Amino acid sequence: MSEYSLRLELVNIARSMFERGYSSGGAGNLSLRLPDGNLLATPTNSSFGDLDPARLSKVDMDGNHLDGDKPSKEVLMHIAMYKARPDAGGIVHLHSAYLTALSCVDGLDPTNCLPPITPYYVMRVGKLPLVPYIRPGDPRMADEVGRLAVDHSAVLLANHGPVISGKDLRSAMFNAEELEDTARLYFTLQNSKMRTLTDEQVAELEQVFKGKL
Repeated sequence: MSEYSLRLELVNIARSMFERGYSSGGAGNLSLRLPDGNLLATPTNSSFGDLDPARLSKVDMDGNHLDGDKPSKEVLMHIAMYKARPDAGGIVHLHSAYLTALSCVDGLDPTNCLPPITPYYVMRVGKLPLVPYIRPGDPRMADEVGRLAVDHSAVLLANHGPVISGKDLRSAMFNAEELEDTARLYFTLQNSKMRTLTDEQVAELEQVFKGKL
């Protein structure tokens, strides 16, 4: 796919997520890996709803600004995740309502913030580890995301929101949507006796579907 086509794809995916309530105002950021190894990302203080494909930020894997508008200060954590996950082609960072609410819950299991409620959470994300609170833009956030991303396709930033990767940006969007839906189910079931998948059921899903979505 050409760079121009990828620019249009990023803009279209961003607009779709904005229109469906996954992002508001200038919250969150998206990125994708270009064929030349550089990255396209949403610019700082931009809205998912009205991006201009010609003004998207282009950066290299060292964070140097190559073209377009100034990149978000959070592009460093995107770079860290790409470096940790060479097969990742797209990353979604959201401040979506249910996942951000989850990131503010005290006492989460830091190794996996959500129980295995559905097979689709396990198939698409697996586990969701927690990054302790770090100020947005602090370089330590990128370090923590990169450390966890070696073994995880998504992480949850405490009191902030999720960072989710995929084989391309479309897959990252699907993974983000599945994760947000799982968080919504988690809160919906809080006053019910929740039945989760067993360890054996999770292991079967991991064996059958690992790397296929």
